[in-house]
Amino acid sequence: MTEDTNSDSVRSASIRIGRESINLPNLVTLSRLVLAIVLFSLIDSGRWWIASSVLFVFAASTDALDGWLARRYGQVTTLGRILDPFVDKIIVGGAFLFLLTPGGERSSGVTAWMVITVIGREMFVSGLRGFLEQHGHDFSANFIGKAKMVLQCMAVTAALMSLAPELDWPWLIPVRDVLLWLAVGVTVWSGLVYIIRGIRLLNQQPSDQ
Repeated sequence: MTEDTNSDSVRSASIRIGRESINLPNLVTLSRLVLAIVLFSLIDSGRWWIASSVLFVFAASTDALDGWLARRYGQVTTLGRILDPFVDKIIVGGAFLFLLTPGGERSSGVTAWMVITVIGREMFVSGLRGFLEQHGHDFSANFIGKAKMVLQCMAVTAALMSLAPELDWPWLIPVRDVLLWLAVGVTVWSGLVYIIRGIRLLNQQPSDQ
């Protein structure tokens, strides 16, 4: 009984959000959220496509930076574990959503079903992750999840660039379309991989954990 109580106390302490959450990695994550708002404003204006592309690439690259800083200096916090994936989903899902109707004569190549697929997958996997981790399972991102993120970022960047009138490159539209299809395909695939992984974790006996 005492052992279980101590174990619960340690678990409660490990999920507490305190002053240690105010650190450089989390500030970098929050800056990415601010950059996302600026990005959405630029896309919504129907102009500044090259600036939007550069801003998106810069904002997305800070995802690797805050993770590296957290691990390098031992500043992994509960707030960071919650905030980082949330901001990632905001910037990528939001970019897809705003690219659906970017304005102007050019098309971004993004369709409604692509947006639904991307956002729906993220919502479902986030809910599944929260449920499993609440029950003590490790459901951190794996290689396929990271590859999905990279392809989504490449697709968004190509879609933004394709809207710039000054970038009249004949190969840009086909490359953009391939990247969009590939990103959506890997998004679905990674979702199925996570579902299978989640089912296996749920079917584990307590003695197997």
